[in-house]
Amino acid sequence: MKKSLVNLALAFAIAAVALSATLPACAQSAPSGQQTGPTIKDSAEYNAYVTATNQADPKAQAEAYEAFLRQYPNSVVKVLALEQLMGAYTKIGDVPKLQDAASRLLQADPASIKALALLALTYRTAAEQGGPNALQALANAEKYAQQGFRALQTAQKPAETTDEDWNKLKKSAAAIFNVTAGVNALQQKDYAAAAKFFQATIDAAPSDPSNNPNIYLLAEALLEQKPIKPDGLWYIARYASITSNNPQVVKYGKYKYVKYHGGDDGWDQLVAQAGATPTPPAGWSVSPAPTPAEQAGKLCQTKQVKEMSFDHFELIFTSGNQQCSDQVWSQIKGKPILFEAKVVRVEKTRLMLASTYDNIQNNVADVELTFPVAIPATLTPKAGAMARVQGNPASFDANPFMIHMTDGIIPKKPGAAAAATPAKKSPTKAAPRKRK
Repeated sequence: MKKSLVNLALAFAIAAVALSATLPACAQSAPSGQQTGPTIKDSAEYNAYVTATNQADPKAQAEAYEAFLRQYPNSVVKVLALEQLMGAYTKIGDVPKLQDAASRLLQADPASIKALALLALTYRTAAEQGGPNALQALANAEKYAQQGFRALQTAQKPAETTDEDWNKLKKSAAAIFNVTAGVNALQQKDYAAAAKFFQATIDAAPSDPSNNPNIYLLAEALLEQKPIKPDGLWYIARYASITSNNPQVVKYGKYKYVKYHGGDDGWDQLVAQAGATPTPPAGWSVSPAPTPAEQAGKLCQTKQVKEMSFDHFELIFTSGNQQCSDQVWSQIKGKPILFEAKVVRVEKTRLMLASTYDNIQNNVADVELTFPVAIPATLTPKAGAMARVQGNPASFDANPFMIHMTDGIIPKKPGAAAAATPAKKSPTKAAPRKRK
């Protein structure tokens, strides 16, 4: 795992799933009627448990608890010992042993909220770091999150735990389960489900700074739905304010705002308002954009073709506004355009490219660029990479949107090939911050 275990322990502490030491009573030393938790009858067993609990060094404590569990595998305090063992491994930073202790705890107590929260959190953390096992780690995290949701409904408060601590644990664990399930839903592109999970997390603690990364995730889940859910505009504006107008966040937020509203008027005011209020107030709204045909007409009236991006071309050619479409097409047909796009597929004399914002994110081709001869191996871009290319528009399809271009060129250096009507680069999407 790339994420340090110091941060993992901090995240676990922030989540309030802290594993405090609990000393059971000993039948030979505690008066009856004053015991609130399990009672150890054998004094040697009791002394072994207390010795492990009192170890100041986490490594020594883990070894002592492991020895206790080997010697007393059926102890009445087995659950308590495993909880403390998890705490020791968290402090050491040994994730495999921490997960092993949590798995053993689930065998002893299948409804252990602490074990399920820890497993969901650690596997989700592993998934966030990427790598060949990321998908499996996320699947594991999702499994424990779903078990956790059920445990929150059925788990019984331990006798030695106060009502206040029990409620804190359940609230913190619910946040871990909701974020984990939300991340998994985003991975599956189930944006409606993801929004539900992240909304529950935000609603439970709208002003909690540790929830800030989840504000972005909620915004993404709402804004990627079709049609856009306007509350997502509030949350992306709030996240822009929280991150001091991070350029990538603002770029993504403005893109979605303009797509919904039809212009960027009111965006700055929304950022200021959302920055002061954690959730959308009653009656809040953003007026929707004009129809695609109306938007296309406005573009043709206010923007020169040489300033248009492929996102603008897509809107115009799919809008149904024939006059505007003919006007723009007449100015770009057969004329070279130098632009940057994502390579979706590479063939001998053809590239399939994604040039619009949404299609770049979804890896869907919307430009077919053909070359007069085979593309030189030294210039051939790799699928998935961004490439700077040039071509002459020959025809287009409105549904699904596709521009067919000929006379393909791959400049050896940026700007090496001239472009009569260079199209603007589409914006790139903001990357989510780490989650708790």
